[in-house]
Parts: sequence; structure tokens; C-alpha cells
Amino acid sequence: MTKENDIYERITQKIITDLEKGELTWRKPWSSDHLASQVMRPLRWNDVPYTGINTIMLWATGAEKGYSSPYWMTVKQANTMKAHVRSGEKATQVIYVDKFEKEETGPDGKTEIKKIPFLKTHSVFNASQIVGLPEGFYKIPEIKVINPQERVVELENFFKQTKAEVYSGTQAAYSITTDKIEMPPFECFLDAPNYYATLAHEVTHWTRHPSRLNREFNRKKWGDEGYAKEELVAELGACFLGADLGFEPVTKEQHAAYIQSWLGVLKNDKKFIIQAASYAQKAVEYVTQLQKPSVSVPDPKPTM
Repeated sequence: MTKENDIYERITQKIITDLEKGELTWRKPWSSDHLASQVMRPLRWNDVPYTGINTIMLWATGAEKGYSSPYWMTVKQANTMKAHVRSGEKATQVIYVDKFEKEETGPDGKTEIKKIPFLKTHSVFNASQIVGLPEGFYKIPEIKVINPQERVVELENFFKQTKAEVYSGTQAAYSITTDKIEMPPFECFLDAPNYYATLAHEVTHWTRHPSRLNREFNRKKWGDEGYAKEELVAELGACFLGADLGFEPVTKEQHAAYIQSWLGVLKNDKKFIIQAASYAQKAVEYVTQLQKPSVSVPDPKPTM
């Protein structure tokens, strides 16, 4: 087994183990006492957020280990700030895509250089594992999850700026045929978090349209493997949006049923959880890029 396959196997097995226990790895920060009030994207030492599968894995590690800081960095990065990792601390692996060049001869006899992508890993430590960093790295971010039982202007504006067509109905669903989102009235939801979490889920589905990100997964019918894959992307997209915008992606009733279908998908395809996180990240970036500069979005970053 190659090193790259080892990476896929390790990450996928972690997700499968959690799912088999009925847990959703990507939702652990919201159920963690020390993180629930300040859930946000994990940050690099320079305040750049981690994305995709790294968001999920660093969230999970932070929740399990009790780390309160959102910052993660390499030993070298810590050392440049005259800080050091405590003795005995264990690193967490993050992944990134690198490329190597390969010379190939085509059917016409011409030689061309192709760039082949492959996965690599970095070892990082949470700021909570490091001694001597500037004080800002240890501050608990002052961020509130937006959970009032009324509409939130910032969130209303954010979803409105996507220009997704939303109409009032009896269920929450996106139709790719009509390219419309059906949502029950706000008043029908248990509370505001349920409403915005559901809308974020459906807006993530909305990005799959051929005129946008064109996710297809070879879906043939409701409930098949392609359906399960798209539902996982929408679930991750709602969680990423929740962390970025400051609302809690509350647990949906369908999760118990989805867990079994997601287990089937991940056991059959060891690479899909990383791909799903990438698709979700692209969906979040797509709807975020639709925002006008005048729109105010809650900023989850702590002050250094």
C-alpha cells in the first residue's frame, strides 16, 4: 500500500469509526463544552483558515483533545516565534495536494510534460500544545453563535445575495429540474438555528446545478449511492457555512438514516470523504463569492 493510500485509509477509517458509533466527526465542535461557544474554522499561524478535509480533522482533534485555540502550526513555524512544543505532545496530520511532473508520449508521438497531483502530509500542533507563543494565539475567540429565535439580518442578506430562488412550501428540498429551493415558513421551524441550518443545506444542494458547480455523482433515483454522496456534501457544506457565518448546524432528524448510507459509500470508496469535503468547500466558496462588498458577514477571527 502506498503512502497516499495510507492517508486516504487513515482519514476514512476515522470517519467510519465515528459513524459506526452514531457520531458525525464534522459536528464534534458544536457538542464540545469548551468549543461550542466559539466554533470557527481552524487557523494557520498567519490567520489563513484551513479548508476542506483539514477543517473536519482539526475540528475533531481539537474537540477530542480539549484544545481551545483555533491555531495550528508546524514546529518550524512555532520556533520562528521563539516558541516550542511541549515535550511528549503528539502532532496532528494535515494534508495538501502537491504535483510531480511526468513525461508522457502521446498517440501522435509528441512528448509532453504532465503534472500529476498527489497527497502529502504536514505535522502540525495546536497552540495549546506550544509554549511561548504571542498571547493572541492563546486567547479564546470572542464569537457568539447566532441563535436568537428571530430572523438574523446578516444571515438573511447572505442567503439573499446568492440569488437562489426560495419559495414557501411544506418541505425543505431543492429541485434541480426547476432550480428552486422549497422551504417551510420560518415560523414552522423549532428555532432560528434549525431554519438557517436547513437553508444552508439546501443552498449547498443548489450549487450542484449544471450552470454552477455541476455536481452529478451519477444519481439515478432517490436514495441511491449518488444521492447519499450529494447529501454528505450538503451536510458538510452546512457545517462549513455555520462555522463561517456564526450559526449552529443543528442535528437533522434524517441523520440516523443517512449514517447507514454514508457508511456504505465510504467503505466502498476510501477517497470520497476527502472529495466530499472538497466539493463542500467549493460550494461554500461559490456562494461566498456571490456576496456584494456591502454585505456584512460576522467575522469569526479573534483579535491578535
